[in-house]
Amino acid sequence: MSAEPQLPRAARIFVAFVPLLRANGFAVAPEQTTTFLAAIELLGPRDIEHVRQAALATLAPPPERRATFDRLFDLHFRGSEAIARADEDEDDETVRLQEEGRGDEAPLLSDEANESGLTATRSEALVERRFRAASSTDALRRLAREAPRRLPRRRGHRRMRARRGPFADLRRTLRDSVRSDGEILRLGHMKRRQRPRKMLLLIDVSGSMKGRTEENMKLAHALVQAAPSVEVFTFGTRLTRITRPLRLKRGEQAMNAAAHLVSDWDGGTRIGDALQAFLAVPRFGGYARGAAVVMVSDGLERGETDALRDAVAKLSRRAWRLSWLTPLATSPGFHPQTEALIAIERFVDDLVDGGSSASIVAHILALGRRRAA
Repeated sequence: MSAEPQLPRAARIFVAFVPLLRANGFAVAPEQTTTFLAAIELLGPRDIEHVRQAALATLAPPPERRATFDRLFDLHFRGSEAIARADEDEDDETVRLQEEGRGDEAPLLSDEANESGLTATRSEALVERRFRAASSTDALRRLAREAPRRLPRRRGHRRMRARRGPFADLRRTLRDSVRSDGEILRLGHMKRRQRPRKMLLLIDVSGSMKGRTEENMKLAHALVQAAPSVEVFTFGTRLTRITRPLRLKRGEQAMNAAAHLVSDWDGGTRIGDALQAFLAVPRFGGYARGAAVVMVSDGLERGETDALRDAVAKLSRRAWRLSWLTPLATSPGFHPQTEALIAIERFVDDLVDGGSSASIVAHILALGRRRAA
């Protein structure tokens, strides 16, 4: 009995790209894989961009998912080069908070970067972090299951049919009147459609939050996958938008992509400067307008308290609701003791427990039942 023919080693990397696409929600038929390999053989590509063009022509990703396709392509074929490309986009996605040459504290080296995670500093520590394979905890499963129907919603401009509503459905009323010889027996009604409200998640990745960083990142990925309008930023000594890598469907790939994009893991804590930088970028600040904003931070600030208070006040005015989740709020009757949390307490709608994934998920799911104060 003859053995099945083995795939040539040179072709394996191209074939392995197709399961990666399927795992992230792309529909690729077997004949498309064959056509992709035939295109590679026909073109005899001289560089990686030729391979990309062959993949686009044969695997046919939807136009609206082109960015995700390119990201997966770079992660699969470029490897470490894809990380360098992410660094080139730093001006677009990352804002550095600490100025060069600022001598407040000696800079932390990557191998000395607040190993205990028990103190807050303002020094910048640029390190690379790797996450374990994402585990499906009960809290994350609950978030994925209940988020579509329990997350906050807002009234849209479009209208829909309803048994009762403030608007008359004249088209439906006139159409129904034809059946009764022009007599109007019942007036149709319309109401505004409910649309998902924007959500903004700001995650503290400084050294004092080191013990919670990985679980918070997994929760952010689950939220991005469950809801259509979620933006996620991390902050420490830099402000980094990580929404794009978190849109990857597979948790492990999303975590690795985010880990390569963020460079200030477990470093200093400058919350006020991070929020000021966020509000100073018009595109970033627009994400907060009318959104449910969730800050996950212990509030151990080493920057100026006045800057933090002013930034939180501005953010509160833009947001639909502003929640601050801190691991320090271990009881329902929590009263802030740190200078930073005392300064911002009157500007936030919620100052509650953020010390576990279960408590964060419970608060996020409860936002749909609340109204802005």
